[in-house]
Amino acid sequence: MTKRVLLYGAVLGIVVVSLFPFFWMVVTSLKPDADIFTKTPEFLPTSPIFDRYLHLFDGPVPRQFLNSVLVAGATTLITGVIALLAGYALARYKIPLRRYLLIVILSIQMLPQTVLVIPLFVVLRNTDLLGTYQGLILSHLALTVGLATYMLRSFYLDIPVELEESAMVDGASRLKAVRLVVFPLVWPGLAASSIYGFITSWNELMFSATYMQQSERETLPVALQQYFSSYYSDWGGVMAASVIFTIPVVVFFLLVQKRLMQGMVAGAVKG
Repeated sequence: MTKRVLLYGAVLGIVVVSLFPFFWMVVTSLKPDADIFTKTPEFLPTSPIFDRYLHLFDGPVPRQFLNSVLVAGATTLITGVIALLAGYALARYKIPLRRYLLIVILSIQMLPQTVLVIPLFVVLRNTDLLGTYQGLILSHLALTVGLATYMLRSFYLDIPVELEESAMVDGASRLKAVRLVVFPLVWPGLAASSIYGFITSWNELMFSATYMQQSERETLPVALQQYFSSYYSDWGGVMAASVIFTIPVVVFFLLVQKRLMQGMVAGAVKG
């Protein structure tokens, strides 16, 4: 009984610590400016205001929200397809210099994002993709495909090759064996890489601020910068926009968490 109480207490403590920043974000967005900067923090607003949220929907935020959904969704989809195929090739085929190729993939992921800004700018300008959704999606792929491929390769290595060989012995082609046997087993890895790709694209600021030169094509991270100036920072507006900014990430995680949990349970009972 004592162990159970301690376990539940520890779980409750972790949940409170994890959710408190989100609670504080929502509370701050509802506080008047005078209550935000009080010496003693107030955990509940005395007179909540909703004008900030109404102001958000009256301004350019809905358009910027749709832009972020479009770019992050397309980036996640393309990243998943490329990583699904490239991860299988790196796990199953004896590609020349495969080890060095993997090292290059990881090395690129360790480069600062600022290193890629100018080369990608030149590429997008020469291909007339500067300021377009397609160009921004391609620049985001440079941040997501490498690590997603490496993640899925690890999942493929955990799937016994004998499963494919058995299907091929029964008359299935390699493509059919991969599609019917391997891909269903790698769903948890695809879910994990999709979460990574979506969050990376959704939060990306530098490429979006540099390449999207028209205000109607800006994404939400760029829009958050309008609340800061050299003389004043609208923290209430930032928190209200951040609440809207966080909702799609939570929704996307809830959509894929079933597949992710299935993989964790399968791994726990494997063997």
